[in-house]
Amino acid sequence: MKKRLFRLVAYCALLGIISLLGVLFLPRNYKVLEFTERPNTRYWDLKTGSRIGYQKIAADPAANNHPIIYLHGGPGGIVTNETIEMLAPLAKKNYDLYLYDQVGSGHSERLDNIEEYTVERHVEDLAEIIEAIGAEKVILLGQSWGAMLAMQYLAEHPQKVEKLIFTGPGPILPIRPELSKREIPDSLNLESPKFSNKDGNRKAYNLRSRFVSYWATTFGKKLSTDQEADNFFTYLNGELSKSTKCDPSGTVESSGGRGYYAHIMTIRSFQKIEDKRNKIRGLEIPVLIIKGQCDNQKWGFAAEYLELLPNTRLEIIEGAGHIIGKEHQKRYLEEITKFLD
Repeated sequence: MKKRLFRLVAYCALLGIISLLGVLFLPRNYKVLEFTERPNTRYWDLKTGSRIGYQKIAADPAANNHPIIYLHGGPGGIVTNETIEMLAPLAKKNYDLYLYDQVGSGHSERLDNIEEYTVERHVEDLAEIIEAIGAEKVILLGQSWGAMLAMQYLAEHPQKVEKLIFTGPGPILPIRPELSKREIPDSLNLESPKFSNKDGNRKAYNLRSRFVSYWATTFGKKLSTDQEADNFFTYLNGELSKSTKCDPSGTVESSGGRGYYAHIMTIRSFQKIEDKRNKIRGLEIPVLIIKGQCDNQKWGFAAEYLELLPNTRLEIIEGAGHIIGKEHQKRYLEEITKFLD
């Protein structure tokens, strides 16, 4: 009797181990929109080793202003067709407009060595891009993480920046966690979104994706293909996007092509960032911050931009969340155009 019971327990344990290994190591499929290459995409082959896909919208008439470079969110985000269409009118204000997918996402090449996805690599790529287009100065338009990237570039190349435009800016690196608890002035009338990133992560992550993330950030190796990881990230972003609006109802399906390894490995590199606030503090560069009333980024993080950069103007958009252009495109463009003029 005891032998039979022991065999049963051993058999069940073996089945459990096999099932767990299957969950951890077998690839998973996600029902998400596939990435479609955009026609007329151009490419830069940079000295950093990055192959970067981008779109240029030439000024009409010919440019007589410094070019605008759009820095998408993420890390690991993409330039969407909607973003291109939304920002295209700026070209009619005599600005050449460049929108590029950062290394590891969208049209840009994935790296074999995922430990090369760092904040420093993104800054070096941006510096190379500005050199490639031959611009004396540029205007950087950063969304969320894009603002964080722009600030890192600014710290090293302030003479190359004409103006800065930030929408829903993320925290300045290295992150000061205490800023997330800063009290919000009543006059701003800010609200928290109904859905949080924590809710999205809880719903999207499974054992396999958690294990892939752990393996990558611990050992610097890919346990899944880029395609599987990117499809998961597209699925995850669909859930996280619910926190980018005051009301998550009506959230549309997330577009494909986002880069998961670029996302998690760049975030891992945050902890190694040198504090460059002293290089930024007091710069007189004109800055516009556009923040939605229900932005999921904490107020204290935006407040630090105002404190470090004295020539900064803040605009709060009522009824908007983190990605203002999607909900209030007209007002978004009006504020940017007014600032540029």
